Amino acid sequence: MSIANSIRAQIPPIHPEGYPFIGGFALASLILFWIWTPLGWIGTLLTIWCALFFRDPVRVTPLRDGLVVAPADGRVSMVTEVMPPAELGLGDRPLPRISIFMSVFNCHVNRSPVTGRIDRMAYRPGTFINAELDKASEDNERNSLVISTPNGRIGVVQIAGLVARRIVSFVREGQTIGAGERFGLIRFGSRLDVFLPEGTEVLVAEGQTAVAGETVLADFKAGNGSRTFRAD
Repeated sequence: MSIANSIRAQIPPIHPEGYPFIGGFALASLILFWIWTPLGWIGTLLTIWCALFFRDPVRVTPLRDGLVVAPADGRVSMVTEVMPPAELGLGDRPLPRISIFMSVFNCHVNRSPVTGRIDRMAYRPGTFINAELDKASEDNERNSLVISTPNGRIGVVQIAGLVARRIVSFVREGQTIGAGERFGLIRFGSRLDVFLPEGTEVLVAEGQTAVAGETVLADFKAGNGSRTFRAD
């Protein structure tokens, strides 16, 4: 393999959703270079940041039945039991919830935590307060999915953050989705909440770094050690 091919192999692909934004930043940089060179270099750095924001790297997802994998890159900001949002239809009792906060430097392509059928999708408009705050799960704009699996129903909630202004979905209600498959993204900083069935043992802790499609959040069949993997 040549040096050029080796370098190219280390650069993650860009999700198509990012092309208009990267192009806009690049055009603005050219204009800034014409106005004043130092501003052009600032624009160039912002263009590189935008490209990194929309990166969509290959992930290797463990596929054994019963595993729940992280839907987002970021920091596990909360592990708690709370009432699920009413629009999920997951009942009126507290459920285990894992919250993953995505900063503006994380990859923002979201992946399904489980294999199953998308039984429900619900969008709710709202505010744009800091997604790290607990009340953001109630007050902020959000898009929710309920995925039915043989082990129970999983709720996944995309929550817009302080900077985020657009939640993008790639899936539809009634669709079957595999663990680790892309289902959406949120532009420029946000949070993902995962609601697990009652009594589920969580395998991550607050402060831990999660990798979408790879980090195991919970395991419904902890006694079965056999796993297969898929790179996507």
